[in-house]
Amino acid sequence: MKDTLNSHPASLGTPPRPFLADPGRWETERSRALRTGHRRDGACSPDCRPVLVYERGRWGWLAWTIPDDGTIPTAPHHVGVLDPTATRIQSLAVRWLTRRPAHRVALHPSIPGSLRLWALAVALTSLVLGLSAMAHGAPWDVALPVMLLAPMLAEHLPGHLDARARQHVRTVEGDAAVRYLQRLSRVQTVLTGAATGTDRHELRRPAEIGQHVLWDAAGLLQTEDTRTVSAGLIARERLMVQLAHQVTSAHTLLTDPAGPPQRRGAARPLGPYPPAPNPSTEQGPHPAHGHPRPKGSFLMPHRDDTARSTDVFLLFAHEPYYPDNGVQEINTTVVAADTLLHPQVKQPDGARIHDLLTRGRRSDGVVPLATLTHELGSGDNWLTVGDFERVTVDLVALVRRQQCDALSLELSAVERALVCKGPGADQEVRIFDCATGDFIAYQQDDRAAVVAEVRRILTAIKPERPLWPGDHLLPALGPRA
Repeated sequence: MKDTLNSHPASLGTPPRPFLADPGRWETERSRALRTGHRRDGACSPDCRPVLVYERGRWGWLAWTIPDDGTIPTAPHHVGVLDPTATRIQSLAVRWLTRRPAHRVALHPSIPGSLRLWALAVALTSLVLGLSAMAHGAPWDVALPVMLLAPMLAEHLPGHLDARARQHVRTVEGDAAVRYLQRLSRVQTVLTGAATGTDRHELRRPAEIGQHVLWDAAGLLQTEDTRTVSAGLIARERLMVQLAHQVTSAHTLLTDPAGPPQRRGAARPLGPYPPAPNPSTEQGPHPAHGHPRPKGSFLMPHRDDTARSTDVFLLFAHEPYYPDNGVQEINTTVVAADTLLHPQVKQPDGARIHDLLTRGRRSDGVVPLATLTHELGSGDNWLTVGDFERVTVDLVALVRRQQCDALSLELSAVERALVCKGPGADQEVRIFDCATGDFIAYQQDDRAAVVAEVRRILTAIKPERPLWPGDHLLPALGPRA
């Protein structure tokens, strides 16, 4: 089955690098940039400004540095996003702020500072023209001020225009923030590329919405770190991916109107595996006394302290990343329950979540983090258990350092949204399909199918090697079964 973002510029599964749509352009721009400055290395002073190669788009730009070792960078130095409400004149800020650096000339070794080469040229020109004008009878009290003001204007006017242009651009710096905005910009490039040269509303409208989403994300990353606003960023990224999926579907319908319409649940499969033909329902906790819960209530499940299964797995979504030397984006992870007892996971929070996860569960159960949230009064009682956000960050760090085994997945936007929803009957995921002008609702059976597919993958790999939870684990809370 095709990827939902099979755009012609570049697939989102491609490792990040400059000029994905035209790889050969990097060497051209790199050679040109090095002629205007130098590469930043360890010998540079704190005031040293690196030579930047700008990759411009209709949404803004990516600014790339030139590594001293000759390698190709994977993360920009900074990212600039254009205001979606900017006029045609204001949109020239992208071109103006990413222009080539001005050549500057030092007046004398003993005189600090320098002047723009353009300002010196204007000074010489105004001097010649002013003397010529006075020789032909022009009053000196008019010609002399013009001769003095012209080079000053040439020196200081670009800085004033820079300040005006930055009012219509949000610039984001910092490794984590830049990498996140880089991913969103790749999706926006797909959206703007599809909307270029067409007046179709179903192609132009997603590009407009995507520009607003990118602008809002840049505003969040300018004032907060990625961990603080992770929920808002994930929601915006999910919306961007949905827009790209809708653009791809609309483009397919426009180019092949006779083709079959997409059916509900026809999103891309879970990773490289096809969906299971008969997905089973999600396995949840089983109360010891078998009393049904009142409809609509969010009570803590009644658990038997002597009934604990450690053969349980935690499924959780997180901020996407690319593994080392990998081409697949990882946005969801499954770990063994005992990994929560690892000493490098925040404790005792990890042990408490482990206790909640393992008591009253069936063996081989895959439990989404959203299911635990549902059991904890829709999240109201998380404070009594622990900081699940910090615990999941620590789990991802363990996986990336290869200090435990995990099943790393690249879920589609719909699949990821489904596992982030609770198991309640009223929990659903709705997306708007621009092609049909209607909403598509994904219900609990779609969520159960995603969880069942994860369980199927685990069942296939466990006979070869069970998931290793890590070494030097802490003891679990309470007695074990």
